[in-house]
Amino acid sequence: MTDKPKDAPNLGDLRKDIDRIDEAMHGLLMERGEIINRLISVKKTQESGSAFRPAREADMMRRLVQRHHGILPLDTAESIWRVIIATFTHVQAPFSVHADLSAGDAMMRDSARFHFGFTVPFVPHVGAASVVEAVSESKGDLGLVPAFAPDHSGAWWTALEFESAPKIIARLPFIDRSDHPAPLDVFVVSRAAADAMVTEVETWSLRVTGWSAAAARAASALAEIVAVPDKAFNGAALLISVPAGGDLTEIKAALVKAGVTVRSAALVGSHATRYKVPAQKP
Repeated sequence: MTDKPKDAPNLGDLRKDIDRIDEAMHGLLMERGEIINRLISVKKTQESGSAFRPAREADMMRRLVQRHHGILPLDTAESIWRVIIATFTHVQAPFSVHADLSAGDAMMRDSARFHFGFTVPFVPHVGAASVVEAVSESKGDLGLVPAFAPDHSGAWWTALEFESAPKIIARLPFIDRSDHPAPLDVFVVSRAAADAMVTEVETWSLRVTGWSAAAARAASALAEIVAVPDKAFNGAALLISVPAGGDLTEIKAALVKAGVTVRSAALVGSHATRYKVPAQKP
């Protein structure tokens, strides 16, 4: 005798389950808010500037991808978590996001809203230098600038060379995948506590003479480089992202071998290595 199959749940039962889960998620978000409120009291975050923690956020996003499965698109899960993280960061210590629109208004706005939501104020600028200036004059604001050199943008990163200047503290998106819904590659510029930084990738500002196509090829083989011509010295201003395990000394040696003279070098920030989403098995 065969067992009688169990009755399939009806639509009403399934909708009740969805309502129960929705209520539980809302309750957990409110509970998270209560914990953040206690965190503000303990750390006095509102008196110490930005609560942005790039190392912790990069780690949270990596763990999100590693545990994610099922029919919910990763795009949705990532965007939900980004809004949660950014909103509660803003609750701890209010800040604005200053963004350079010179590489494309729509793409930069998409990036800002995807990563920081609509609660955080958005301040548009035309030019990375204007963004850096605004962040420098703020207490804890963030700046978003393209991780490349748009036409006529200039070597904006040289303004980060001074000890008191803000630094590059993150690179977005945290998740590296070809189909990312907010694909614009941007640096986040701000001041962050030393213990909040992640130093997997170091960003250096170099000023050189004797810049050439051969020098660009030699250095690009070892690190990612953004170069802006420096006509006054027949050279260039370089922004070099030294990958984890890389060595700036080796990069300098390659430049010298290619006929370049390095006039100066200054560390202008660091960020996490972007997490590469593993390829899906066929």
